[in-house]
Amino acid sequence: MSVKINTVDKQLPKFSRITEEILPFLDTWLHGQDERFIRKVKKIFESALVDKRYSIMDPIEVFTNTSFESRNDIYVREMIDLGEKVLVKALAKANWKPTDLDFIITVSCTGIMIPSLDAYLINKVQLRQDIVRLPVTEMGCAAGISGIIYAKNFLQANPGKRAAVIAVESPTATFQLNDYSMANIVSAAIFGDGAACVLLSSQEEEGPEIVDESMYHFYDKIHMMGFKLTNMGLQMVLDIEVPETIAFHFPNIIHPFLEKNNLSINDIDHLIFHPGGKKIVQTVEDLFGDLGKNIDDTKEVLRLYGNMSSATVLYVLERIMDNQPAKGEKGLMLSFGPGFSAQRILLQF
Repeated sequence: MSVKINTVDKQLPKFSRITEEILPFLDTWLHGQDERFIRKVKKIFESALVDKRYSIMDPIEVFTNTSFESRNDIYVREMIDLGEKVLVKALAKANWKPTDLDFIITVSCTGIMIPSLDAYLINKVQLRQDIVRLPVTEMGCAAGISGIIYAKNFLQANPGKRAAVIAVESPTATFQLNDYSMANIVSAAIFGDGAACVLLSSQEEEGPEIVDESMYHFYDKIHMMGFKLTNMGLQMVLDIEVPETIAFHFPNIIHPFLEKNNLSINDIDHLIFHPGGKKIVQTVEDLFGDLGKNIDDTKEVLRLYGNMSSATVLYVLERIMDNQPAKGEKGLMLSFGPGFSAQRILLQF
């Protein structure tokens, strides 16, 4: 019994700025800092491979010293709005009714809300009262693929059902105004806000089939990525070891997974990779390049939107699906997140 991805859609917040428009805000934020440090920070923004960032807040709000409570209130309000909009868009694109859904998974790591987003969507979109809900809150950038894996397992065990995975993220809401660490600066340079929705089905429907899925967990690398909860909010943890660690584990992440399905990287037509940031993208591009493959769609999503945490890989998937791959072509989805872990999905179009 196969599980297929029927539809992917996205929703962007109302505020956006190109990189050149962000630089004057950096002058205000970094006022009083060493001139060499200021030049270094601007260089990081200018060379981040991100042309434009979308945000749930106006840049003036982002660079205003507000409380964690105030920022989280904005996060809750805007995540509910983005989640509702992207779910409604995806349902319309698939020609599904809200009551067609049997399972809803909501994904986010950039704020705190209880009840979780799925509870709000049940009311706002009038989903069924017996819908099964699962919030995924602490898997970071990997959670978009994680959500699809959980949905696939549910659908495989329940033929004739339908599921939605909704990823909503605002890394902007985690920006720390009083933190001048490289982790905070680099994350501000590469991240943006956004939402995406994936609709899946174990009915007879069109769309790529999920052939296989797997998680890969790195030992003793918990320190590399995540958030630390401080009085000012969620403080980014981002170790400089991340690209090197990915490169070291890359053969074990890719080849055994494909071999289990009697495939090699040569059999993969579409690489659907999460754009974690400039250094990670360049590292993985070099690795895939050595294997004769490209991650052009990944780089384009990073350029157009930045890293939107869990939602970003779903933007790459949408680009691939919109290009209507030929029947029988195969795709490999890949993302990395806190833990440290890698998430993988094999698709057949």
